[in-house]
Amino acid sequence: MCSANATDILPEPPAELKHLSAELADRVRERIARDGPMPFSQYMEMALYEPGLGYYSAGLQKFGAGGDFVTAPQLGDVFARCLARQVAQVAAVIPDYEIIEAGAGSGALAADLLTALQDGHPPARYRILERSAHLRQVQRETLEQQAPGWLDRVSWLDAPPEDSWRGVFLANEVLDALVVERFCIGAAGARQMLVAAGADGFEWASRACPEPVLTRIRSILDGLEQPPGTGYCSELNARLPEWLDAVTGSLQSGLALFIDYGYTRRDYYHPQRRDGTLICHYRHRAHNDPFKWPGLTDISASVDFTALAEAADACGLEVSGYTSQAMFLLGCGLDEILAGCEQLSERERLRINNQVRLLTLPGEMGERFQAMALCRGLDEDISSGLAGFSITDLSHRL
Repeated sequence: MCSANATDILPEPPAELKHLSAELADRVRERIARDGPMPFSQYMEMALYEPGLGYYSAGLQKFGAGGDFVTAPQLGDVFARCLARQVAQVAAVIPDYEIIEAGAGSGALAADLLTALQDGHPPARYRILERSAHLRQVQRETLEQQAPGWLDRVSWLDAPPEDSWRGVFLANEVLDALVVERFCIGAAGARQMLVAAGADGFEWASRACPEPVLTRIRSILDGLEQPPGTGYCSELNARLPEWLDAVTGSLQSGLALFIDYGYTRRDYYHPQRRDGTLICHYRHRAHNDPFKWPGLTDISASVDFTALAEAADACGLEVSGYTSQAMFLLGCGLDEILAGCEQLSERERLRINNQVRLLTLPGEMGERFQAMALCRGLDEDISSGLAGFSITDLSHRL
């Protein structure tokens, strides 16, 4: 499933980071020695979230030029300014609304969004759902530098709130970091992919799928017009319904907005996508070997937005829009933001135009990233007329 030279282009980590990766690898090996080969979902959980050693837990720089990848908020404030218009539309009908952002990354989106909302409909509270202590500190420092006047309204959550609340739940590039099961279609049907210890690291193994996983895979593949054949491999986010219910269960009324790279189910599980969507990032280089430098490498999988819509239905949420990131930003007034840049310096216009290019072009984030709105307890006029989906709504493709 991984080409022999997939990681040839990766730079060598410094010695101290190699040591961290080796320590995590030893911990994985101990678990395998005790319990046998582990499901890939368990390996991914350890590689990303093992306390003190996982990718999101070890205190390493992840975002921006010095990290492993760049997210939309780190390109500049255009993304947040567009998003603010969508938030304001909901805020207009929910007095004293609040925002809860999951996985806030560097804190750039929180800082820019609060700044963009300050002259219109600022939230009564802005809470960040973040499990990484290191990232919490990074987010606090970002807010102190870029939006110090709003720090008194910001707080951090260890877990989704249990008390009812009203407002907007945001998840930008969060779903792709949820752990997934890996499966392959063999001659006798679907097999669950496992991680085993090999002589030179970790290697793939497989077993018959546990019944709950097999049932889910069958329900997905049997509904496709072109079911994939033998040798096909892909991913399944078996925990998505449980996760969505946890993070939105206490939302009494408002909007849950998800932006991430992904596909509808027919495209996600297209027969030509024979090796699934699993992808790794290290120092701005993409590769397909999740066993290379565990703890130092980001591991993610694209989002099945049809599965998100199904999970929403089970949670009592209404799918109120689905479109590409480019169309979402245009619906949120991107053209007006650009028109307002005419009086800026040439250098500043160039900076903003570069942001827009990366955010909207099909070969960049514009088509690869999708946006989905889930609503609960909002008037039909609002839920059916969300600005970000006013130009193009592709919900019928789900």
